[in-house]
Amino acid sequence: MENKKFEYKVETERLIIRPLINEDYEFWLNGFENRFPSQNRHDLGKLDMSKCTLEWFHSLVEKHQELALSDNTYIFGIFNKLDGNHIGMIDFSTLARDDFQWGRIGYTVHNQYWRNGYGKESVNVSLKMAFQQLDYHRIEAHINIDNTPSIKLIESVGMDFECMRKGFIYENNEWTDHLIYYKNAD
Repeated sequence: MENKKFEYKVETERLIIRPLINEDYEFWLNGFENRFPSQNRHDLGKLDMSKCTLEWFHSLVEKHQELALSDNTYIFGIFNKLDGNHIGMIDFSTLARDDFQWGRIGYTVHNQYWRNGYGKESVNVSLKMAFQQLDYHRIEAHINIDNTPSIKLIESVGMDFECMRKGFIYENNEWTDHLIYYKNAD
């Protein structure tokens, strides 16, 4: 019996957004290794990628597949159509199904690719995929209150501000407030 694979893919004029595959290793690694130093407190900048061997990456690809097939989290690489470069990642986490069909979006663009419109382009088309292929009715973005670039991005793709959740996410050893933006399927 053949192993089941999660293979959704969307494209824009410049980008391909799809799950990682084993053959992506070099492009994926280069995306991380070519990051600039941190540009702000929400940007991790350069990372130590020494543990990210080919074998480690293959395990990551397998884990992403397991998460998608269990309807837990759908993780997509963002790739440049022209040169195959890995630009960043987008993910959708299922918060509730049944009567809700509710998910959360997360995204990151490697800082060497900032200010090229890749974030807006990839989030915009990925939201359509979330509603049409992943069957979510509502998608939320949970954003640190001082993350202005992320707020501008999410507003630019038509997500609406809903509220601030106080002490919502535990990060950096404290409970932090987050702004909640949402979009419902048409």
